[in-house]
Parts: sequence; structure tokens; C-alpha cells
Amino acid sequence: MLPHNLCSMVQNAFRARHARLAVPHSTQNLGILSILLRAGFISALTRGTIAGPDPAAFAGAKESERRIWAALKYRDDQPVLRQMGLVSLPSRRVYMQASELRLLCSGRRSGQVPPLGMGEVAMVKTEDKEHMWLEAREALQLKLGGEVICRAQ
Repeated sequence: MLPHNLCSMVQNAFRARHARLAVPHSTQNLGILSILLRAGFISALTRGTIAGPDPAAFAGAKESERRIWAALKYRDDQPVLRQMGLVSLPSRRVYMQASELRLLCSGRRSGQVPPLGMGEVAMVKTEDKEHMWLEAREALQLKLGGEVICRAQ
């Protein structure tokens, strides 16, 4: 599944006021959703199948039936996540070094990418196998650069 599909699915689920969202299981989807979980945009992640969130059934399911279930979060009947969109596009990849991420996180434009606002997070895919998916501020603390995939506010 491509990142733009995940961004659309998450944003549409929030707008439709769904309680949970199921996305196909992949390392990329798990990485992006875990960043949203740590940032407080969603309340829980569970592995499961098409039928529902059930970690026991996940282990025995075929690869095509495995899903990641995300519990969506609302405050005062309003979605916590207002917008989610891509930074890197298939035709224009955006790679940043730690110095460029510092500009992005401190409220200054870095190249063609507008700065992060209050409460906004950016997902970075690094080359480091131990820390493959990080929020931009986490990557900056570890002095890692990478591809800036998407942002959420």
C-alpha cells in the first residue's frame, strides 16, 4: 500500500467519524500508524484480520487477510487529526539531512517544504534499520536524515 492511500484512508475515516480503521498489514503502515499513536492522534493499534482486531487470529491468517486496526481519537466530538498529507510524492521525493530537519522542526522553511506548525508531526523514513520510521523530531535527536513521507496535524 502506498503512503498516499494510507493518508487518504486515515483522513477519510476521521471525517466519516469511524471508531476504528483497518489497513493492510505492512511495515510502512505500521511505522506511520505507530508515529500517529505516539503523537496522540490515535488511541490504540491492534493486529487482526479482515473480520476484526484479534491478535490470535492474526498469527494464523494468510498474508492478504492481515490487517492493522487503529482506534481513532476524538475530542469534543471533533477529530483529533484534522489533516494528513504527503510531502514526498512518487514523482518528487523529499530527502532531508539532520540540518534540514532542524529547520523544518524549528519553524523555518526547508527547501520547498513549509515548516511544521504547533501540534504537527512529520514522518521520516530513515536508512537506519534499527530506527526505520521516526517522527521528524525523533530523527533530529538521533541526528538521522531520511525521506520525509507525510505530515499530520
